[in-house]
Amino acid sequence: MRIRPRRNRVSPAVRGMVRETRLSVDQLIFPLFIVEDAKAVQPIQSMPGMFRRGLDPLKKEIEECVNLGVVNFDLFPAVDDKYKDKYATYALQPDNFYLNAVRELKREFPMAMFMSDVAMDPYSSDGHDGLVEQGQIVNDETLPILAAMAVAQAEAGFDMIGPSDMMDGRVGEIRDALDANGYTNVGIMSYTAKYASAFYGPFREALDSAPKSGDKKTYQMDPANIREALREAQLDEEEGADFLMVKPALCYLDVIKTLKEFSTLPIAAYNVSGEYAMLKAAAERGWIDYERAMPEMLLSISRSGADVILTYFAKEYAQFIRNHQ
Repeated sequence: MRIRPRRNRVSPAVRGMVRETRLSVDQLIFPLFIVEDAKAVQPIQSMPGMFRRGLDPLKKEIEECVNLGVVNFDLFPAVDDKYKDKYATYALQPDNFYLNAVRELKREFPMAMFMSDVAMDPYSSDGHDGLVEQGQIVNDETLPILAAMAVAQAEAGFDMIGPSDMMDGRVGEIRDALDANGYTNVGIMSYTAKYASAFYGPFREALDSAPKSGDKKTYQMDPANIREALREAQLDEEEGADFLMVKPALCYLDVIKTLKEFSTLPIAAYNVSGEYAMLKAAAERGWIDYERAMPEMLLSISRSGADVILTYFAKEYAQFIRNHQ
């Protein structure tokens, strides 16, 4: 045989030369959960190794990550029910612990990129991403609330705004509000194709943000659809998004690939809580080799076309890379 593909697999050196996909730590965003109590460290039962942290232990965690080369963080607030109301007004309060925390984090870690979450559900007594009126999630009435939230977050120091709500037109509304208030350099990573997925369960436990009634299927996408993601991507581009995100990642690798081929914008993928929990649970039971499976999972997301990956494995992947250099 003249043609033998195995010749290009003969040694680590040769395999390294022909490796088509390379995932670096600086492509990762680490989602972190923050609570009001500055000293708190609360384990999340369905996400082994993940915690809700107050500002002090959060600083320590971020410092350890930065030393490993992880410098991108997505912060999610776990808000006490006493602050929640129909209009998510706590999101704009000057004493909001989430906004105060990022002010301090940006002073202490100026080299880091901090991304926010824009949606009503962490602050809403209804638990929905949009405003609920007579049992319906109303779109247009939600947009000014989201825009005001984004401006407050930009003022506090967030570098990137992450609208996760899936309301129609919210990227344009947020972009206009940011620009009108002088935040032209604050980016928007749009949750472009956020599916109504079964893989969000552990996240909702982490934030206690599940809907009080109904579900999110009137605004999150149907898992059966892919052409609809192209429509969402086109609208988000036209409205001023800087990144397009697909969420979840593993069951939607085809969507990631399609958006990568469709758009010139960077494509992000969210390796969500349920995907994290599955791998952790299998590893705990000895059913899977975690040290091999975790990098393989992230590599598959990158190979499908993701330029950026939001993942709870970010710190562990950085440790893995350092240990195998």
